[in-house]
This record gives sequence, C-alpha cells and structure tokens, in this order.
Amino acid sequence: MGAQGGGIPTIVLLVIMFVLMYFLMIRPQKKKQKAEEELRNNIQIGDEITTIGGILGRVVTIKEDSLVIETGADRNKMRITRWAISTNNTAAEKAEQEKKAAKDAAEKAKQERIAAAQEKAGKKKKGKKGSDDDIESKLN
Repeated sequence: MGAQGGGIPTIVLLVIMFVLMYFLMIRPQKKKQKAEEELRNNIQIGDEITTIGGILGRVVTIKEDSLVIETGADRNKMRITRWAISTNNTAAEKAEQEKKAAKDAAEKAKQERIAAAQEKAGKKKKGKKGSDDDIESKLN
C-alpha cells in the first residue's frame, strides 16, 4: 500500500482557483461590458460623443444599431455603429458638474459648521471673562 495523492484536496484547490479567477478577472470584465452597453443604449440626440477611433461628434439621428453624428465646424455627417462609441462626453460633463456641485455644497456646509463652532467657542470665552471680572470686583 503506497501513499495516494488525495483527490479531495486537489478538487478543493481547483475550485478555489476558479473562484479567485472569477472574482479577479471575469466579474470585473462583465461589469465593464455592462457599463459600456448601458452607455451605448443611453445615447440621446444632441449628446456629444467620442468614437473608438477618436472622432468627436454630436448625435443627430439614432437608429436600431447605428447613429449619425455631425463632426467639425462645417457639420459633416457620418454614420457609425453603436459599438464604435467610446464615451458620451455630455453625460461625463454632467456627472463632473454634479460632482463639483456636491463637493462645493459639502465644503460650504463644513465652513458653516466651523463658523458655528467658533461662534459658540467665542460665547463661552466671553462668559468666562465676565465671571473673572465679577471675581476681581469682589476682591477689590
């Protein structure tokens, strides 16, 4: 009777490796593909987009699997497929503006809290000074 390589530990190791591969490689790729598909499906007329090839344009017409964009100052029109869309610049700008507005609001609220705390601390100091004056007058 010789020592046998246990089959159970090998199977467990393979399962663990597959789970790690799923969470490190497959799942993030699926999330990225889903986000890209959502971006392409949410394109509206008037949005400024960038194609995979680097062409910038404004969406004029949307069809089932393609769209027409205007490019340049002389408004040349191009027909492209949806999969060629890289980014929606209009949506990115809106998101950036919302992020900036939220940051500004948070900063303003922080400044208001600081001012209120300083005011409260100032009142406490005045109260202590008044009591010190009372003690001095009693001593004299």
